[in-house]
Amino acid sequence: MDKFDKLPRFKSKKPSDTNGSGVDYQAKLAEHGLTREQVIATERKLAKFANTMDSLVRVPFTKQGMGADAALSTIPLAGDLAGLALTSYAFILGRQLGVPAHKMTSAVRLALIDMVVGIVPGIGTLLDIFIRPSRKTLGIVHEHLHHEYGITETMHMDRPFLHQSLEDKQQQSRFGFFWRNPIVAWLYLHIPDFLGLLVIVFVGWGLWTVISWLVGVFGQSTGFG
Repeated sequence: MDKFDKLPRFKSKKPSDTNGSGVDYQAKLAEHGLTREQVIATERKLAKFANTMDSLVRVPFTKQGMGADAALSTIPLAGDLAGLALTSYAFILGRQLGVPAHKMTSAVRLALIDMVVGIVPGIGTLLDIFIRPSRKTLGIVHEHLHHEYGITETMHMDRPFLHQSLEDKQQQSRFGFFWRNPIVAWLYLHIPDFLGLLVIVFVGWGLWTVISWLVGVFGQSTGFG
């Protein structure tokens, strides 16, 4: 059961709240045999898959990165077919949440393009970083959940692995009160971003050191130093 949205930092409107639209979200959930917790848990599962496929390693504080799909594309044809087969799992999860098939047409089309483009050695792998069918599916699913069930939270899909880990700490740890602190929760969920920034700073410092050394060597050997 996903109770993370009950925390002060992530409070949201109840499913039955019509938000002035006259829509009974609780009734719509019941119509599809779903609960709010099941929907969020399944969307988080989809987000975990999308992150693994398309943005397992990403630029700090952004959603741009690369994942297993780009790695698979380095294997000619077989890897691209495997990537397409795996991406179909995202479509299955979307259907489980009641997303109509026609809404996912653009994501299916993108997955096919991803497979075809990925066949091209080198260039295909590079383009795979930007063609991300699983994340496209996640976006379509979330938009549907927003309008259909009134679910607006995004943290469980932006940071699905850490979100699950943090929720476990908040519910099972003896220091749950500590992990429920909004500042602590935010810092924990952004650990990868801070580590990414450190890596960028370290790499930048290393490049600057190497360039400075090369310039010094060049100056000494040519007399321009």
